[in-house]
Order: sequence, then C-alpha cells, then structure tokens
Amino acid sequence: MYVGALTLDILLGDVRSLKQKRSVVRPLIAELQRRYPSIAVAETGHLDLHRRAEIGVAVVSASAGNCKEVLDACERMVAFRPEIELLSARHRLYNDED
Repeated sequence: MYVGALTLDILLGDVRSLKQKRSVVRPLIAELQRRYPSIAVAETGHLDLHRRAEIGVAVVSASAGNCKEVLDACERMVAFRPEIELLSARHRLYNDED
C-alpha cells in the first residue's frame, strides 16, 4: 500500500478578502474532487492570508506509480488555472514500511 501526499502553495489573483478567497479556493477543491474521486483534498494552510492558499491532496493506492500519476495530474490541473499562480508543489510518497 502506498500513500501519496501533495502540498500545493498557490498565490491567488485579485483577492481582497477572505470571502473572495473562499470563492476561488472552494471551486478549485470541488473540481479536484470531481475529476479525481479517489483523492482527499482540503485547504491546509495560509488560512488567514487573503492572497495565499495551501492545498493538500492525498491518495492511497496499491502502486507507487499510480500515486505519482494521480498527484501529477492534480498538480497540472491547478497549475493551468489562469486565476491562480502555483508557487510550489511538494510530493511525498509513503509505503507500509514507513
């Protein structure tokens, strides 16, 4: 069993309040969950900043290759969104021996 984790640090566009931030982040999370129903995704950091967000994605799979493939697809989807800028992406892979 493998668990893949992806942490995305994103910069939001013209956002001036936490309410506007939610109107960008919530649809992004919903889109990730809709496209990849086997993942868990949530806003995990920068909760009090208006223009920054950290999104955490996790996937469990029988193979390391499948974990990597799903996380790469999630990263690409976020990177190609025009209203946000992907600042960094950190991948981690855990297996049952860790």
